[in-house]
Amino acid sequence: GVHRQILFTTVGWFVGYYLVKRTEYFHAKVDRELFEYIRHHPEDFKAAEKKRIGQLLEDFHPVR
Repeated sequence: GVHRQILFTTVGWFVGYYLVKRTEYFHAKVDRELFEYIRHHPEDFKAAEKKRIGQLLEDFHPVR
């Protein structure tokens, strides 16, 4: 009946809420570890030189 639907909806909401919080915690933990590694090893992550769009694209040669 209706009471089962309300029960399953409530249980599903709490399980979903827990899983979302757990995945957010996991991703935050991974991000923190990666940023800490980058902070301690700046020589591995040098900023690349900026290129203009013309340097990235190939020259255009029309096919006839």
